[in-house]
Amino acid sequence: MSEPGGIGAKTLNIGMVGLDTSHAVAFTRLLHDASHPHHVPGGRVVCAWPGGSPDFELSYSRVGRFTREMEEEFGVRIVDSPEQVAERCDAVMLEAADGRTHLELFRRIAPCGKPVFIDKPLAVTARDAEEIMRLAERYGVPVMSCSALRFTDGLVPAASAEGDAHVTGADVFGPMPFSPPTPGYFWYGIHAAEMLFAILGAGCDRVSAVGVGDHDLIVGTWADGRIGTVRGNRAGQNAFGALIHRADRVLFVEPPADLMPLYAGLLRRVLELFRTGRPEVDARETLGIIRFLEAANESRKSGGKPIRLGQ
Repeated sequence: MSEPGGIGAKTLNIGMVGLDTSHAVAFTRLLHDASHPHHVPGGRVVCAWPGGSPDFELSYSRVGRFTREMEEEFGVRIVDSPEQVAERCDAVMLEAADGRTHLELFRRIAPCGKPVFIDKPLAVTARDAEEIMRLAERYGVPVMSCSALRFTDGLVPAASAEGDAHVTGADVFGPMPFSPPTPGYFWYGIHAAEMLFAILGAGCDRVSAVGVGDHDLIVGTWADGRIGTVRGNRAGQNAFGALIHRADRVLFVEPPADLMPLYAGLLRRVLELFRTGRPEVDARETLGIIRFLEAANESRKSGGKPIRLGQ
């Protein structure tokens, strides 16, 4: 049964805003190709607006190629504006690679009242993230934003607490390249931060971060005293993983090298958002992740000074 803002069990006509990321093609392939081993039924991408940021090399250098692929391989109709996308579909996937643009793009599509998934990061400042959530509430738009890595098999079950075996902390690691003009950790640190918050939940109180050469360490202290860390590198080690510390043991969880199962897991939750209007990832937690990364960037610039998070 769908809630206000949800759509129900019909096959969904999905629109995409922003085709400057490989996610647009990967998600469309999983939705359209019934022979794919990780096919996700229930939705089709029917229209899209390419977008692109002229000052972001990873955006402007790829948007043309991905747009042609969406047209030629999947028959997606290319339209002239984000507003046209929102008008012609049941729900929107905001895929623009440049997180700086997400608030303005969301501002343009929110008045249509359609459910929206915003690919990570929700925004690259806490102020923009909070404004997106205010607009979502104003227009009654169900919205969710997250990284597929938070849905790694075993991550949340390993973090689930029962009895005295509660989670006391977590250490997450992964690649952490920077890609200006995206600010610091928002480009790739978002993935490890999502894993950390999937384990510990909202409630981080302060953050410190240091970077030495190709290596970074972010330390978050939660209001209840738990500590979570993110270790990142730009030295060619591309694996992600997490150590989950519980009262009775330590568990290790590692995402698969093949990203398609993770993308499929994310897409299933996106379709559930579109159908029911209920996001699996709470807005408070998503805002906490953006504040965490913003504070980590500030701390790194100051040489590791602890930064308290505004809640």
